[in-house]
Amino acid sequence: MQVQVNTDKNVEGSEELTRQVEAVVEGALGRFGDWITRVEVQLSDESSSSKTRDNDKRCVMEARPAGQQPISVSHQGATLDQALKGSAKKLARLLNDT
Repeated sequence: MQVQVNTDKNVEGSEELTRQVEAVVEGALGRFGDWITRVEVQLSDESSSSKTRDNDKRCVMEARPAGQQPISVSHQGATLDQALKGSAKKLARLLNDT
């Protein structure tokens, strides 16, 4: 399973962030590895770094199951970690029901 990580202009991408995202995705979706060809993760800060709001970090996660249409979920949280883990849990539940 390939994991692609994208960030908006308000979230600084780094190798450390990519490793963290890959670990969360693998932990939540690893059991679907033979079925899912790619997972795209988009991390964003909707209020930018100069402003602070509750639940302003957002993660959109899209899985591409082999031979099927992509499945997408999103989750907002106070931190990128909360948004990422929330999206991963939602996507795992959705894939489990498919």
